[in-house]
Amino acid sequence: MEGRFCYAGLPFFTFALSKNNMRKNRYPILIAFTGILFMLIVLFSKKSEAKLPTYKERTGVLAQSPEWISTRQQMQSLIAAIETNPKDFKSKLQLALAYIEESRITGDHAHYDQAALTLLDDVIANEPTNVDAICGKATVLLSQHHFSDALVVAKKAQELVNTKASVYGLLCDAHVELGNYEEAVVMADKMVSLRPDIRSYSRVSYLREIYGDYPGAIQVMKLAVASGYPGMEQTEWARMILAHLYESTGQLDSAQLQYGIALAERASYPYALAGLGKIEKAKGNYTEAIKYYEQAGSIMAEFSFQDELTDLYRLAKQGEKSKSSAQKVVLMLSPMGSVDEEVEGHGHYADKELAYAFIKTAQYDSALAHAKIEFERRPKNIDVCETMAWVNYKKGNYAEAAKHIDQALRTNCANPILLARAGLIKIKSGQKDAGVLLIQRALKQNPFLDVDLKTEIAPYAIAS
Repeated sequence: MEGRFCYAGLPFFTFALSKNNMRKNRYPILIAFTGILFMLIVLFSKKSEAKLPTYKERTGVLAQSPEWISTRQQMQSLIAAIETNPKDFKSKLQLALAYIEESRITGDHAHYDQAALTLLDDVIANEPTNVDAICGKATVLLSQHHFSDALVVAKKAQELVNTKASVYGLLCDAHVELGNYEEAVVMADKMVSLRPDIRSYSRVSYLREIYGDYPGAIQVMKLAVASGYPGMEQTEWARMILAHLYESTGQLDSAQLQYGIALAERASYPYALAGLGKIEKAKGNYTEAIKYYEQAGSIMAEFSFQDELTDLYRLAKQGEKSKSSAQKVVLMLSPMGSVDEEVEGHGHYADKELAYAFIKTAQYDSALAHAKIEFERRPKNIDVCETMAWVNYKKGNYAEAAKHIDQALRTNCANPILLARAGLIKIKSGQKDAGVLLIQRALKQNPFLDVDLKTEIAPYAIAS
């Protein structure tokens, strides 16, 4: 249609402007210009409509949620408003925020994060001081694991408004992921002083966990859950974090209780189903654990569910299923690993996750390659340092592993998995006494460690 318009309009337009006909064909000239202008308006209007990112219909259990009816109606209404007025930037911002929420609920980050980013960039290009749009963009960048970019964008929001609690939450998140923990504490303190709520309490709790204060982390996470509205996704997600803290301190009954409450408040919540799977796994009930994880995976395509199934199938003596599952995890993560950082709008970074996925397929060179990519992005983050340490340990590079594990321990984090891995690395690098002490701490913190890790540390788990 585009080509037809260009070539069909050209002969008449040329004739109307010819020297001999210039004077007597004034009206044809006017008509020609008017026609071309109209066609251009229609053409670019259609292009604009074509570029408007839309939502996806939910399927399965998620489609049966009562909230989906109102959410879909809201998105349809906003899309209609934008199609009527492409300069309705308020509606574009609201649609972007709806997409961000939908990405959390459905797990379809690849679609919704990019859709939100397209809308937010348009709003910011036309309204450079729109703080809500800037915060929305920082949120998407954090979701995509573009932490350095997110920090830059969040700082722009802070320059415009320094009294908005959510701005400090974004700054806190970016600093945490980049390993700037002291700066993150300052941002979290500022946030909670401005607005003590589920968001600020959650960040304070995480920082306490990073610094090894599990009782304090649990205390504040309880406040976070209590300040949320029961059944809302963000509330039940906060409850998942509380349950995780209970698990990390060996309080399986308390963790199980939280998963049960989450399912009562938000039916078929996949993370709660997966949580019950973790409890059954810790108890050695692998068949029941598999059922929970398979059910969670049928609702949401979340790689961590599949990753857990890899271990569970192996523990349940289903070797072929385990191998297939491990490969599936790699395939799920691969499009998000080692993406071109120079390309505008590039997707998620998942190299840390890929490193662990390749460990399970015994592809240690690939694991190390992805661990290094992540380490180059954020060398101060303790989780990334732990990844580098563990991959090097698996490759037999014990001196290199020891160097990285020391960095991973620098905040005195008491995560029992970290402590157990650190103990093994210390022992292999010639620091047996220090290693044994770390392993003892790990088991005291959580006697229900992952089966494989517990088996590996068993020779050194000497009673104190």
